[in-house]
Amino acid sequence: MIEYYNFDEDRINLVNNLIKKGIKDEKVLMAISKVPRHEFVQNAFISRAYEDTALPIGSNQTISQPYTVALMTESLNVKENSKILEIGTGSGYQAAILAEMGARVFSIERIPELLLQAQKTLEKLNYKITCKVGDGTIGWSEFAPYDGIIITAAAPEVPKSLLEQLADGGKLVAPIGSIEIQDLHIITKRGDKYFTDVKYGFRFVPLIGKEGWSNNK
Repeated sequence: MIEYYNFDEDRINLVNNLIKKGIKDEKVLMAISKVPRHEFVQNAFISRAYEDTALPIGSNQTISQPYTVALMTESLNVKENSKILEIGTGSGYQAAILAEMGARVFSIERIPELLLQAQKTLEKLNYKITCKVGDGTIGWSEFAPYDGIIITAAAPEVPKSLLEQLADGGKLVAPIGSIEIQDLHIITKRGDKYFTDVKYGFRFVPLIGKEGWSNNK
């Protein structure tokens, strides 16, 4: 069934749409033009893979809207060999974008079934991502510090454990707010101080864990 869709043309159209929405980083746009998003969505939604919208991936989780992926990635200021920690592997699409840009990606997912599927897809596409099942809100101290940390789920506040694992000069990008709506916080660490820029009006699935929302929220 896949052969009936012109995914190359769809990706070009998506990139042009992202440019119109204000995405400027050419490395981000190039990565989105190369990574096959249709490989990361469920078969039922494959014809919608390059729509600029979030889509379900199972386990009450979603693959993020491409604009959101592009904006968060652009905000990280990724460079070749940047060490990036991703909280919430999900489908694996965000990790693939980062890897396509030359980052060394470490990713944590709390739902084993999602991580297994993401690993299969990433391996199929030859993206080398270091992954594990765990509580992303406490980070992955074994490989810290990180040049960038990206949280792909909504937290009530920025987890302190993640701030502590950020390298000097590094950036942390996270949606912060209520369960219903969040603002995107872009935090830069300089010495022992943190500087925050905010972009308003986003909606993510909740970040579950010790320093996030509890499972009964």
